[in-house]
Amino acid sequence: MIDLYTSATPNGWKASILLEELGVPYTLHAISLSKGDQKTPDFLKINPNGRIPAIVDREEGDFAVFESGAIMIYLAEKYGRFLPTDRKGRSQVIQWVMFQMGGIGPMQGQANVFFRYAPEKIPYAIDRYQTETKRLYRVLESRLADHEYLAGDYSIADIANWSWVSLHYWAGVDVDDLPHVQRWMKAVSSRPAVQRGIVIPEPLVLDDGGEAVKKMARSMLVGGDKKD
Repeated sequence: MIDLYTSATPNGWKASILLEELGVPYTLHAISLSKGDQKTPDFLKINPNGRIPAIVDREEGDFAVFESGAIMIYLAEKYGRFLPTDRKGRSQVIQWVMFQMGGIGPMQGQANVFFRYAPEKIPYAIDRYQTETKRLYRVLESRLADHEYLAGDYSIADIANWSWVSLHYWAGVDVDDLPHVQRWMKAVSSRPAVQRGIVIPEPLVLDDGGEAVKKMARSMLVGGDKKD
């Protein structure tokens, strides 16, 4: 049995989507970031970095795993799905997971901060992080031009990257000129396990008078009208 500690964030989605894809039993522990649950002594014993998601594998002597990428690799290896076992195939998937962990996640995260939340709008910072995020999206576009998924079959690489790219608009970055990324986003969005995973522990609620939530829903639903 897996215990999942998570919140409604792109990094949290990586773990919840994968667990739903695997179809294995798990116990959900919702972490309230606004209340500081992630900084409590009990949680810090699981993840000393005080971030979500984290898991505890009860079948392995209460073995704790933190960092979303590490969680995905651990679960994929444990259950033998969404990560090839041959050396080259495994490396390809992990390369694209690391691409998200070291590139899209940090850059898009900073774009979110400066575009949405910073008390002072700093044009240089907004432009820098939006531009770099778009450059990384173009790397995905190039890869997806001749690959259905990022590393062969659907894998944890797709889950990791989709969890962030699906919220591109929140960082103020569009994908209108990236047809292969759009095709891939729709393919991943259409998976039932993905649709279940993104409402665990609850639907992501972004501020902006509810309009952001509507935009998010439209961006994730196949055939959704983003202009509505």
